[in-house]
Amino acid sequence: MNFLAHLHLAHLADSSLSGNLLADFVRGNPDALYPPAIVDGIHMHRRIDVLTDNLPEVKEAREWFRPQTRRVAPITLDVMWDHFLSRHWESISPDLPLDEFVRYAHAQVSEILPDSPPRFVNLNDYLWSERWLERYREMAFIQRVLNGMASRRPRLEALGDSWHDLDAHYEQLEIRFWQFYPRMMDQAQKRAL
Repeated sequence: MNFLAHLHLAHLADSSLSGNLLADFVRGNPDALYPPAIVDGIHMHRRIDVLTDNLPEVKEAREWFRPQTRRVAPITLDVMWDHFLSRHWESISPDLPLDEFVRYAHAQVSEILPDSPPRFVNLNDYLWSERWLERYREMAFIQRVLNGMASRRPRLEALGDSWHDLDAHYEQLEIRFWQFYPRMMDQAQKRAL
């Protein structure tokens, strides 16, 4: 899962949106660093990452990547799941339009920015002003995101080419998304994530 899905599942679980978004920027045990609600959100994010990586649908989708991009498949897929979530938001969350959810999430996350790591603050400068969560619905933007990550981290250079795997298996990936994401939503609502 990437930013939008983590925020959405946190919202459904009544968990800290801030903690769920911050989690990738916190190493080790966060217990002494943040308030309990933020810590709970960080732990929820980590549980979701482990759960998602072990879903049979996600394991199957990783196998569709070419040998030269398979190593970065988990990252690429995380971004792609956000594409489908953004693209189908009206069906997934008919009572809360995406632009309203984004404003709500932005307000929640903004509260912790003064005490956040600089890299997280920098991410937030772009995430909200450039409307990433809404633009995830565009495959051209997904390609831009992957290229951006590839250019910033040479170790992840294969991300720049991995969008070809997404394009080649788009329909199958969409089917897999609909197989597992509603289950995750149900688990979030039951506070089982």
